[in-house]
Amino acid sequence: MKKTIKQLATWLKIDEQTHEDVVVTGVSIDTRTIQAGDLFVPFRGESVNGHKFVEQAFEKGAAASLWLNDEPNPPEDLPLIFVDDAEQALQQMAIAYRSEHKATFIGITGSNGKTSAKDIVASALAPYFKVQKTIANFNNQLGLPLTILQLDEDTEISVLEMGMSGFGEIELLARIARPHLAIITNIGEAHMQDLGSRAGIAQAKYEITQGLLEEGFLIYDGDEPLLCNLVAEDAYTEAKAFGFNTKHELYATHITATEEGSSFTVDGLIQGDFTIPILGKHQVKNTLAAMLICKAMNLTDEQIRTALAQIELTNMRMQLVPKGTLLFINDAYNAAPTSMRAAVDFMQTTTIRPEKWLVLGDMLELGDDEQAFHENMAKYIDKAAVQYICLYGTRMKWLYDKLAATFDAQHIIYSETDYMPIVEKIQADASEQSIILLKGSRGMKLETILTYLS
Repeated sequence: MKKTIKQLATWLKIDEQTHEDVVVTGVSIDTRTIQAGDLFVPFRGESVNGHKFVEQAFEKGAAASLWLNDEPNPPEDLPLIFVDDAEQALQQMAIAYRSEHKATFIGITGSNGKTSAKDIVASALAPYFKVQKTIANFNNQLGLPLTILQLDEDTEISVLEMGMSGFGEIELLARIARPHLAIITNIGEAHMQDLGSRAGIAQAKYEITQGLLEEGFLIYDGDEPLLCNLVAEDAYTEAKAFGFNTKHELYATHITATEEGSSFTVDGLIQGDFTIPILGKHQVKNTLAAMLICKAMNLTDEQIRTALAQIELTNMRMQLVPKGTLLFINDAYNAAPTSMRAAVDFMQTTTIRPEKWLVLGDMLELGDDEQAFHENMAKYIDKAAVQYICLYGTRMKWLYDKLAATFDAQHIIYSETDYMPIVEKIQADASEQSIILLKGSRGMKLETILTYLS
């Protein structure tokens, strides 16, 4: 982005402005990562007032800064743009830049798999287009506008992750991004405490269609009845389904896992055998959504096959991590019942190594039914397929109490707040025959176990 202060003021509908010819080449809300040429956006919260860092931002190379109209003592002779609301101004600038930009915009939401789908889509398109995607977890009402405002002017495809915790949030993001194409990866149980039910979660995710351009279409998990119902009731949105049912526009069969990744057969709008360097049936599903995006961008089946063979995910998503003779699957970035069941199912069916370990941490943000969700995991754990279980966190005590009668004390342990009993168990009993899953919500930080082992 290369915009003068005068142009930014026009976006913000501000008539009079000093330093009009100063050029801004990016936007930042954090002086720790600010780049030369950025516009600094100071936020005023209960404990921190970003205006205290404005002069520091200029010392680090900021070209200009916003300043709230009711904030006293603005520094003199610096390029400041005065606004009433910093968040609203940030979103207003993103809407303006988005309306001028020529890129194809792709929006992605879902209870689980948003980041993986974003990574797969971006990786699959990157060999053929200039692609920029949401960095880290910049997927909310601040992060998404920042991502848009950081797009290079010659970017051809923008892949935007959209997160939320309540109703109305995805609609806001979708109306800012106005995607040409949208993906709903799945409907799980995350944010149940805010949305009340899985039906509520589906409705909140479906808000992405409120910003979808008329010429665009929705790509959705056709194996989810709640989404199928919403699509059937929507007379205005074109939609294409992916999943494992042969009625979908794109479906996968014959999924096989190895230490190198997953191979599978695809039929429907795309046909043939494909390989991805990622583990998990649920990641194959995310890949199907990406393949429909590639098809919409007019890539050939062979171009798609070549790109998928070299895709990369953000760390801690079904990530293979060797530690000496041991082999870990680090899927510890986050967890909800849907994604945990998928990871457990993969472990119980994989033939990569014969001895299966499940290291599971609490699933957070599940609301009043959190005990039932943890206890119900016992139904999906097969004693014949899993040899060792290590449970961590206060909520996993509920699952431990359900499984303790099934597994003998040598093969199941529980620790509420200390990683070391699990580390010591792995050190004592795991071997070159073991494959060990780490899966839990972000707050449980199960990847810490790997640092102790190294």
